[in-house]
Amino acid sequence: MPKKQHYREFYELIATIRGAKEAELLMKDLLTPQELDSVTERWQEIQLLAQGMTQREVAKKLHISISKITRGSRVLQYGTGGFAHFLKKLKKKHPAMKRKG
Repeated sequence: MPKKQHYREFYELIATIRGAKEAELLMKDLLTPQELDSVTERWQEIQLLAQGMTQREVAKKLHISISKITRGSRVLQYGTGGFAHFLKKLKKKHPAMKRKG
């Protein structure tokens, strides 16, 4: 089966999730505890950046390296728009993406 088909099937699986409880059930089976920590940390990082915190402030608050924040910031600014879409959908703050530091 072509790899792109695998991606589509995975996205279809994600699209069937109804609510936080189902998401938790799937993610706990799909990801290792470390992977889940990494993904949830990225989401926290993105939300703080979207609220206007600088990369340095986010790094200090979450106790993570600036390099991790820089990657998230780049995706928030120049990615496909997925983070912006879900920030808006979840009514999270999303100012203009001009970041400091």
